Order: sequence, then C-alpha cells, then structure tokens
Amino acid sequence: MSRLALRDFDAVLAVARRTSFRQAAIDLGMSTTALSHMIARIEAELGVRLFNRTTRSVALTDAGRIFVDRLGPSLQDVREAIEIVRERRATPAGTLRINAPPFAARSPAFTDLLLEYSRRYPDMHVDLVTEGLLRDIVAEGFDLGVRVASLIPSDMIALSLGELQRFAVVASPAYLAGRPRPLVPTDLHSHACIRIRLPDGSLYRWHFEKGGDTAQVEVSGSMTFDELALSRATVLSDFGIGFFFEQDVVADIKDGRLVRLLEDWTPSFPGLSLYYPGRRHPSAGLAAFLALARERASATRVRTH
Repeated sequence: MSRLALRDFDAVLAVARRTSFRQAAIDLGMSTTALSHMIARIEAELGVRLFNRTTRSVALTDAGRIFVDRLGPSLQDVREAIEIVRERRATPAGTLRINAPPFAARSPAFTDLLLEYSRRYPDMHVDLVTEGLLRDIVAEGFDLGVRVASLIPSDMIALSLGELQRFAVVASPAYLAGRPRPLVPTDLHSHACIRIRLPDGSLYRWHFEKGGDTAQVEVSGSMTFDELALSRATVLSDFGIGFFFEQDVVADIKDGRLVRLLEDWTPSFPGLSLYYPGRRHPSAGLAAFLALARERASATRVRTH
C-alpha cells in the first residue's frame, strides 16, 4: 500500500508548477536537497520517474504529466474537505496561500492587514509568494491574489483594500542642480532616467495623466533595472530621475533626500484589491481574512471622507 502523504503530493505539484527544484523548495519552506530526496522517494514508491532532470531544467515525464493532471483536482477536493471540517473549530487553522506583486508586499494597507490577521488568528499560517507575473491562482493552489484592480481577471471576485495608489517622479537635489526641471512629461527626454524592466522582459513606459490628458513616455538613460532598491539607490546617488510608487520614496521626499517632479501629472488611482474565485466554498481562514479586509477597508473610507 502506498505510504504517500499530502505533503508528498504538494511537493510534486510545486516542482511541476515551478519547473525548478530551488523555486519549489522556497515555496514549500524546505531545502533543495530535502525536496530532491523527497521526489526521489516518491518516484521509488510509485515505481516510475515523474521528472526528467538536467543540470539546467526540470520537466515532467509523460507519466508525471498524467499523475499531475489527475492529482491536481483530486487534491483540491481533499483540501476542501479538510477545510470544511476545520470550520467547525472555534478559531480558523491551517494555511492561507497568497500571490501578490512585490510592491503589494510593501503597501502599508496590505502589510497591516497581514499582521492584524496573524494577531487575531495565531493558528493560521500565512504563505505569501511575491512575483511580478500574473498567475492563475486557482491552477497554482493559491487561496487568493493581490493586484491592482485593472489586472484582476473578470471571472474573479475582487475586494478593494480601500487605499489609493500614486506614482512619484523623483531626483536628488544634486542631480537637479544646474539642470532645468521637467515641467511636462516630454521634458524627460532631455534627462537621464532610470529605466524599468517589467517581469515579462519589456521596458515600462512611464505613465502620466492630467486633466483628462494622458501620456506614456519611453524614457532613456544609461541604466535599466528590475529591482526597486537598486533603482532607488541609483537615484539617491545623483545618476538621474526615477519613477516609483509613492509609498517607496515618500520618506526620502519628506526628508529632502529626493525632490518630487511632475507632481501634477501623477494623480491617485484605484489601489490594490484582493481577488479570489467565487465558485467554491471559502475556507474558514479565507473567510476570516476577507472579513477583516472588508472591516479595515470600511474604516479607511470613513477616515478619508
């Protein structure tokens, strides 16, 4: 009789999803070596190889693909059965898996929500995966996702976190010394700008809006980054103008390390929303998280009106 457990099935699905033992190990909270040994044990138990491995890649075998295709829906049914039973506890328990972009993890509204949730429900384990690409949260085993409202799939239920977002164009006082400040977005063409590479590899065109007019500027400069801390450090070191979420540079602006530019061209826009599938019964942990999110969003709206 097979001795495989739920954790073994989670391991197989994680490697199949990530096509990488290292990334799957991070998701599972274990070492790459331990995960490799686990998969080898599972394959030995089944008597068939599930993955073809090389030094550069991991891919499902034909048998592995059949196993994963059949396992995914069945495992979801098992998880839902476990969650239904857990709902009879006085306090939610289990794991809440969330997928979010990196900037969401830096949002005060979202981080405060996570911390308050953990304080209220200490038996819940929050597993947050941050990545820029938009994932299919149902297919990849997440309970909910976080995105700006415009990027949420139409078949999902969305719940606003109640906080507006805003961009900020900034430069250091030393960079601006002796240079004309940009007054309209097209003035950026005569400045050195720190370019932004998106998760899909494309370059981000800086977006501006004022009085109903919009502009998307493809800036130029000697540096292109896909990492916030490096972009911020470069701007602070007087190399040029940067484009950030306001939350990431507000302290620098307040303390005078950076100067805000084109402020009238960067209005607020709808911020982050939680989203989740509406066709399945939410677990007790998810229901509690959504209830807390609604409570905090409502309180935010009251404070801002």
